[in-house]
Amino acid sequence: MQEEVNRCQIQEWYPKFKSVSIQTLIHELPESFVQYLLDDSGPFLLPLSISNEDALPNRIHKPEEEEDYVVSEGSGDESEQSSPPPSFPELEMKIKESIGSLGGAVFPKLNWSAPKDSAWISSTGTLRCTSFSQIALLLKSSDSLVHDLCHAYDACTDNTISRPSNFFLALRKWYPSLRPEMEFRCFVRRQLLIGISQREVTGFYPALLEKKNDLEIVIAQFFMENVRLRFKSENYTFDVYVTKDGRVKLLDFNPWGLFTLPLLFTWEELEQNFKEEENDLEFRIVESQCPIRPGLKTAVPYDYLDTSLGSGWDQIFRNAEEELRRQSKSPEAGA
Repeated sequence: MQEEVNRCQIQEWYPKFKSVSIQTLIHELPESFVQYLLDDSGPFLLPLSISNEDALPNRIHKPEEEEDYVVSEGSGDESEQSSPPPSFPELEMKIKESIGSLGGAVFPKLNWSAPKDSAWISSTGTLRCTSFSQIALLLKSSDSLVHDLCHAYDACTDNTISRPSNFFLALRKWYPSLRPEMEFRCFVRRQLLIGISQREVTGFYPALLEKKNDLEIVIAQFFMENVRLRFKSENYTFDVYVTKDGRVKLLDFNPWGLFTLPLLFTWEELEQNFKEEENDLEFRIVESQCPIRPGLKTAVPYDYLDTSLGSGWDQIFRNAEEELRRQSKSPEAGA
């Protein structure tokens, strides 16, 4: 449902859950910047920074080393090279101020998604940004953000629009010490917490085996006290992070099904194998070096992959899931 997708936009849910989430500042994006992100008709140009902050600190700056990049007069690319870079001074100043107030480093996301697929292009290989130019580079380079910009409502049965009327940039405080194994995705069906999955399913973390029971208790308690009666959808997912001292921080909401990754579950399991009256909660983690489910760090939303019966992805997922079940039932699983 379109309404359920809208509830999962960060500018919609964050104000209500601010006290149990991570520090975030949100800016409405001017339509000119949205069109800049969508425009792929010309050369790749970063916005002209009014504060002279370069997103690519290792770029060549010596004039004598730039000769190979100069377009000769009369070449076919002359018109493209003469295009002035875009500039968004008002937005840049607001973002610079927010970065400073959040400790000097942030990671960006739009209404629903972060540009995880473009992290490779940054100098650190992460989403850590300290300037407007770095943020623009990640957003402009991301293929997955096209989903937010153009296809957010594609899977909605009551789809009446192709995009929201406004887009927002959320700047979230960068915490360098966060441990990927302590992030979890929680699945809520009919307002009941029925599943918890390790979020980073491409890694095996032995410490999770010892902490699993305690983690299940604190996450379930967090859901009952902070989420269940405050988030209005009946079916949805939410991501959390558990700190070293056992506090739970809300990271995100996502719609049930649609483009949301089920991780160590399948949507078929979550929809058919769990009954409201049973109120079962299953917590799944990767319990050994194998199986580690492959292919989940893709640059496109889950429903854009061909996972139809018999496809290559379908077979990979089925094999990984069968091995996961086999090892979870094995007496040596926790060894």
